[in-house]
Amino acid sequence: MSYLTYTILLALFHQQIASKAVLATAENNGTSVSNTSVSDYFMYFAYGSNLLKERLQLKNPSAVVFTTGSLKDHVIKFGYWKKEFNNTNSWHGGVATIEESKGDVVWGVVWKMDKDNLISLDKQEGVGIGFYSPLDVTINTDEGEVLCRTYQMNNFTVHQTSPPYKQVVCLGAKQNGLPLDYIKKLEAVETNGYSGPSILDDITALKPADKGKGL
Repeated sequence: MSYLTYTILLALFHQQIASKAVLATAENNGTSVSNTSVSDYFMYFAYGSNLLKERLQLKNPSAVVFTTGSLKDHVIKFGYWKKEFNNTNSWHGGVATIEESKGDVVWGVVWKMDKDNLISLDKQEGVGIGFYSPLDVTINTDEGEVLCRTYQMNNFTVHQTSPPYKQVVCLGAKQNGLPLDYIKKLEAVETNGYSGPSILDDITALKPADKGKGL
């Protein structure tokens, strides 16, 4: 099966997931939503750099916040998918993934995205080269449980993240009002001290003064 065929099948599958998730939410709220009104998008749970709207919308302009929520019995970690790694990726350091961990919680944002952006999101996450794999997760939100697409790193190896990556993650957490204690946990993550150019420079919504601040 080609990657394009695989992606199209996944898009159709997540179209069904989005319909069920939103219809369930609407039912809990006593409202009515037709299948046709939810068939053009899917739900995506972001926990890393895609917490920040300006970062996600660089390649996926359809993304809008649906709600925030948590993934139970998982923990956020930072690293890379290859053991031999010298910070030569676009972030110049480890990036986020999730791993099962009893009793822990990963907070994030549930984004509603047009199914047309499924291919661009997979490309951003490196699905085609084996960097991340798509994963279906149940997210706990104030609106109830929402079934979402997310991504988990393959062959994870721990590596320190870079200050630019950490800054984007923390800014996204603050932008969306994640719990203060969780933000403090993100702010406490140690970095590799990298100070050169990165994707952060492409996020035009960030003011120069913000780029220079430590988190």
